[in-house]
Amino acid sequence: MGTKVRNIRMTPTKQFLINAFVNLVNEKDFDKISIADITNGAQVNRATFYAHFNDKYELLDYIINDSAAAVIEKRTLGVVKFDQNNIVQLVLAVCDFHQQPNIQCRRSYLSLAPQLKEKMLMELKNYLLRSLDNILSDSEKSFYVSIYANIIHEAGYLWASGYTTFDKEEVAKKASLLIAGDHSKISEGEWL
Repeated sequence: MGTKVRNIRMTPTKQFLINAFVNLVNEKDFDKISIADITNGAQVNRATFYAHFNDKYELLDYIINDSAAAVIEKRTLGVVKFDQNNIVQLVLAVCDFHQQPNIQCRRSYLSLAPQLKEKMLMELKNYLLRSLDNILSDSEKSFYVSIYANIIHEAGYLWASGYTTFDKEEVAKKASLLIAGDHSKISEGEWL
């Protein structure tokens, strides 16, 4: 199949396909969703689906990419800055992101978790690269950005998955202290 020309604007048909897919993921496992299921839910024909996406994996990528970027934008209010407050907001964005799918079928969520993590890490790294642009050298950025992004993601994911008894604000504060480098204040709950 040839390369599709990417139309970045959201058409009503594309939104119908996305809505149908999200509804289906709430009802059944991702692996069991077919193109026919999606097109029936969106009330469009198969050719219309393929005019927008190559397959259900591309549709999933589209939804996840848009969602990860949007949740970071919302939490940081579009401000790209490396400070404790924005680190807290990034962790909270990850919490929001992993709650967002609102998938009742837990197996479906678990099968999507690797894609969700990959896309969120990519968006976190992009944000951190921009926020550290005038603070660190290129070699330092390449070292720290990946570490920071993984700490931020893991903190938010642990909260969203129910693996911690801390509330999400406390998780975000502790992760920001870890990144800020003042480890003595983490257990005491002090702020910089």
